[in-house]
Amino acid sequence: MRQIPVDTSAATVMVAKTPQPKVRDRRTGEIATDAETGAKLMTVDVMFAANDEVEILSVTVPETGISGDLTMGTPAALTGLVARPWENEFNGQKRHGIAFRAVAVTSLVTTGAGSKAA
Repeated sequence: MRQIPVDTSAATVMVAKTPQPKVRDRRTGEIATDAETGAKLMTVDVMFAANDEVEILSVTVPETGISGDLTMGTPAALTGLVARPWENEFNGQKRHGIAFRAVAVTSLVTTGAGSKAA
C-alpha cells in the first residue's frame, strides 16, 4: 500500500482526545493489532496546525509508541507520521479517505520532580 510521509517539522500538534484502543471489529469488540509486531494499536486524535490551517487527525500508533501523559491539550510530537489513502465498498457504496499512522506519539511536556506520586 502506498504511504506518503508527512512533514511535521513546521506544524503545531496537540492532543485533542486521549489515546483509545483501536477497534478492529465493532460487532465483537476485537482490538486491532499490528500485523508485523502483534502490538496492540491505539488511536490518538490530534490537532494538527500548519500553513494557517487546523485539522483534527485520528492517528493510529502502536501502544508501545505512546509516551508521556497524553491528555487533551498536551503539546505532542508525531514520529514517523505517514498518510495512506484507502478505498472500500460497503453495502454498495464506495468510500475513501486518508488514514494516518505514526511510529510514536510523544508528550512534549516535561515532568518536573514535584509531580511524582508519593
